Amino acid sequence: MTNLSSLIRNVPDFPKPGIQFKDITTLIQDARGFHQAIDQMVAVYAGEKINCLVGVEARGFIFASAMAWQMGVGMALVRKPGKLPAATLSESFSLEYGQDALEIHSDALAANSKVVIVDDLLATGGTMLAAVRLVERLQAKVVGCSFLIELDRLGGRQVLQGYRVESLLHYFDSE
Repeated sequence: MTNLSSLIRNVPDFPKPGIQFKDITTLIQDARGFHQAIDQMVAVYAGEKINCLVGVEARGFIFASAMAWQMGVGMALVRKPGKLPAATLSESFSLEYGQDALEIHSDALAANSKVVIVDDLLATGGTMLAAVRLVERLQAKVVGCSFLIELDRLGGRQVLQGYRVESLLHYFDSE
């Protein structure tokens, strides 16, 4: 078994000073490591009836699509405004400095479908909470929020309180 943390590259001071960026490109370039990560992310939902995975732009698409293929289900996209071609629902959320928004096609999910929302990293939780709200506005049920990485000190799990949060790798402080 590969130590998946060893495949994550730390990039200091990116995108700004003081940030220790977790670069997942080195993990997905490693066939064994990528396969292992997907296997482990899928395993936590074994035996559950999942109808669809929802990938959050953009790195979440990588993990959600591989997980959806392995689970034999479809995938819906949550994107930044103006990127989806048909009718959408939009959800705004706060960033450290300002506002942002996410969108989903208004016909992306069937009512009562059971959904796992996937992104590469959980930090403060605002992006995932907006994705959760979009899924729920389509009357689908959020079975879980799945991440490759969780930055525990940033409190994203608390923002998602009441939702199942599954993170494969945990980082504390500025590891």
